[in-house]
Amino acid sequence: MSIGLDFGTTNSAIARACDGEVKLARFALNEARLDTFRSVLYFPSPEGTRELRSMAGPGAIEAYLAASGAGRLLQSMKSYLADAGFQSTSVHGRAMTLPQLLARLLESLREQAERDLGPLGRSLVVGRPVHFAHARGEGDAALAQQRLEGALATAGFDQVTFVQEPVAAAYYYEQRLDHDELVLVGDFGGGTSDFTLTRVGPSRRRGGQEAVIATEGVALAGDALGGRIVEQVVAPALGMNTTYRPALSGATEVPRWPYERLRRWHHLALLKSREVTEMLRSIERTSSDPERIAAFREVIDDDLGFSLYQAVERAKIDLSMGPSARFHFECASLTVEQTILREEFEAWIARELAEIEAAIDRLLQTSGVAPGDVDRVFLTGGTSLVPAVRRIFERRFGPGAIAAGGELVSVASGLAMIAAEREASPIT
Repeated sequence: MSIGLDFGTTNSAIARACDGEVKLARFALNEARLDTFRSVLYFPSPEGTRELRSMAGPGAIEAYLAASGAGRLLQSMKSYLADAGFQSTSVHGRAMTLPQLLARLLESLREQAERDLGPLGRSLVVGRPVHFAHARGEGDAALAQQRLEGALATAGFDQVTFVQEPVAAAYYYEQRLDHDELVLVGDFGGGTSDFTLTRVGPSRRRGGQEAVIATEGVALAGDALGGRIVEQVVAPALGMNTTYRPALSGATEVPRWPYERLRRWHHLALLKSREVTEMLRSIERTSSDPERIAAFREVIDDDLGFSLYQAVERAKIDLSMGPSARFHFECASLTVEQTILREEFEAWIARELAEIEAAIDRLLQTSGVAPGDVDRVFLTGGTSLVPAVRRIFERRFGPGAIAAGGELVSVASGLAMIAAEREASPIT
């Protein structure tokens, strides 16, 4: 039995390859069965006990919403893996390290996957991005992999092989082929966008040639694009660009750094501290728009990061499907409602699009491969559905070269295939 795990910023998936067939673990949510496991960890408010209970996956979100936002919901933990400055966070008064949090999430993922797939054993192949989010060098990347490896060991997986995620997506794509191709794979997650040029098809399966030619990536993807909606629509409604009057000083613009945290919605929980609350109360007293500052405090105090994320995701999906979206987000004291045109959104994300485009150019330049030599471009991950992202590839390779599929499960399936291939032909 060969197991592959795609541990994602937003969603995770786990698959088993056995006798040439791949089966994805399915996770129960009420009457539904889901192919993906939400990468969230929820700690309900303690009730007369010192035990720190936690839940993970789709059921955790249901419990959080049923509790009207009470408790602590942690999201996008993969984004912190390479951040050496993130050592621990306080959960209901108890300090918990990032590996401890990850271990709880992975233990829950394992438990729920085994209800569907049966015992998973100790060995698995795990995906990793080409470049971890927030990694500034090889040391940060090594820290990220070490943290993930330690959490996996705590969850019972102590024999782990890491494979770059776009390589796994290429294995998934290859299953549809009866001929050789040179394919560029673009794998877009929540925190990273990864690319590989690789040969796929019968010749690779026979081992006649080296498969992977080059890899490249950038530490931005869906979360960064959504962050531009927050920056342009939500942050101004919560007081960004307004002024206040500090003691013995004239009108001063409200500090921007809390709004940077707001743009990275999974960082919003980091603002929930006595120091930030006191700072915002002080600003509110002399603010040019105190109602907006008060609303910002409410968003932080009431842990509305997930509600904000849902509103942003709805808008992104609508903008991928049509020329405009109606953005709607509300808290007790404020409603933010605005029509967003697709051309506006594309202007907001121009910097991110340019970075993705530059990564593709670097991939082609370092590999020495011309666009016309690429037989197919296989795109996977939710951000690959954003029209402006797809146009980057269409301009270089032509619309007819683009293929897609398995946006949320291709990597996990490919990792399980790699695990099976390695078990069948172990390296000696």
